[in-house]
Amino acid sequence: MGEAALIDGKGFAAALRARIGTLAGDFAQATGRRPGLAVVLVGDDPASQVYVGAKGRACEEAGIASFEHRLPAETSEAELLTLVERLNRDPEVDGILVQMPLPGGLDEQAVIAAISPDKDVDGFHVINAGRLSVGQTGFVPCTPLGCLMLLKDRLGDLSGLDAVVIGRSNIVGKPMAQLLTDANATVTVAHSRTRNLADVVRRADIVVAAVGRPEMVRADWIKPGATVIDVGINRLPPAEGKEKGRLVGDVAFAEASAVAGAITPVPGGVGPMTIAVLLRNTLVAAHSHAGLEPPEGL
Repeated sequence: MGEAALIDGKGFAAALRARIGTLAGDFAQATGRRPGLAVVLVGDDPASQVYVGAKGRACEEAGIASFEHRLPAETSEAELLTLVERLNRDPEVDGILVQMPLPGGLDEQAVIAAISPDKDVDGFHVINAGRLSVGQTGFVPCTPLGCLMLLKDRLGDLSGLDAVVIGRSNIVGKPMAQLLTDANATVTVAHSRTRNLADVVRRADIVVAAVGRPEMVRADWIKPGATVIDVGINRLPPAEGKEKGRLVGDVAFAEASAVAGAITPVPGGVGPMTIAVLLRNTLVAAHSHAGLEPPEGL
């Protein structure tokens, strides 16, 4: 085998965001308002502040109105739920995203449950999880939907392919498995308790690694020619004399690249897709709230 083809999530996401920008402009012309996304940040977690800032900039670039609500860490659960309820009723707001993690003392599940399922553009509400599981239309978490887009772009029809999803989180693993099943792949959900994990992964045409363990998936786990989607993003300890350690995925990229047919890099693979799909979900929500058919091809 030669070197694996790189799956360019950054390029795909840029093209998707450009298309969303065009469609958001069409929506504004048709309705007299822009699609709107409300992002709620409680506390001052540094990583969360970076994410919220990036989401706000991405919205404005795509012609989507961004409504940021930054609350102090001592905000009570009742105050947060009151804000969510107000956003549920606000006709300018099509999507609501409460940035996780929340400060201690706030019940994340209660807050997610308070968001209207039809404004839950993160796809975390139990009603949207249920819609996905029974094949109804709803919002799907952004990262797995972005992974599916990359897979379909690379492979086309996924029917009959063996797929292994490593990880069973509600945010990535479970919805990823459901999306692949709906695309007619034959899906195994593997995890830390799976016996002979390497053997299970080795039979897969598609590997989606989402376990949060740096470089766990080695070259000899990969079937020659398989397509590998690496959702992990882990920072290694800094080398001597360095301030920051390298960012790596859940797959040992250099060695896996010699075996796989195609692979996502970290960074620049799955990561950029997450915000692009968030914008996509917001645009779809806006069309639904305006009584319009969702745009084709999104």
